[in-house]
Amino acid sequence: MSETYLNHYKNLAELFQYPQEDYKEKVKMAETILSNHYPETIPDLKEFSGFVNKASQEELEELFSRTFDVQAITTLDIGYVLFGDDYKRGELLVNLNREHRQAGNNCGSELADNLSNILRLLPVMKDIETRNEMIERLIMPALEKIINEFNVDNVNLKNKIYKKQHKTIIDQSEDYGRIYQKPLMVVYSILEKDFNYIKPEDERNTNSFTESIKSEIEIDKPFNSL
Repeated sequence: MSETYLNHYKNLAELFQYPQEDYKEKVKMAETILSNHYPETIPDLKEFSGFVNKASQEELEELFSRTFDVQAITTLDIGYVLFGDDYKRGELLVNLNREHRQAGNNCGSELADNLSNILRLLPVMKDIETRNEMIERLIMPALEKIINEFNVDNVNLKNKIYKKQHKTIIDQSEDYGRIYQKPLMVVYSILEKDFNYIKPEDERNTNSFTESIKSEIEIDKPFNSL
């Protein structure tokens, strides 16, 4: 696949960056680009863009923080999603930093394994075999786990954990609190189509983000009880 053919991943990457003043325009641009080539993704993207168009700038920023930063539903750092704090994530970051440098892809303030950086990397990678392996072994399994974290049962469990640990919880609207699941599903669907991805039957599940939070809380308990 040519770089030009994959340029839509640069537009998709914009959806997962902290919302700036032009965020609504970026969402609209992504919708326009995808409508011609990936019409099957438009219903999910329209649901997301419908919220974005109605929301204020403050609401957009707050939702992004609640979803990915503060008492988060999940994280966009795919290495953490797959490996947690295991040394394997460190190795992955080293390798990804090398790929970003070789491709001239500036990661900005985010880490090399952040989804927005990974999506912008895809069109400019020189080694096609490495790119395809990264999609199959890293991006798709991580996306599946991230999307799964938005399921109601997982969100409720996470809220219960946060409330027990911190005695508080940031309320989220039932109408749009999980809305970022929609563009994540769009990205998964497009990657699946572009690269003919077939999920391996023997794929083993690693710890989910929710399980990582539970583990961290268990570790902190002895110190909090002192």
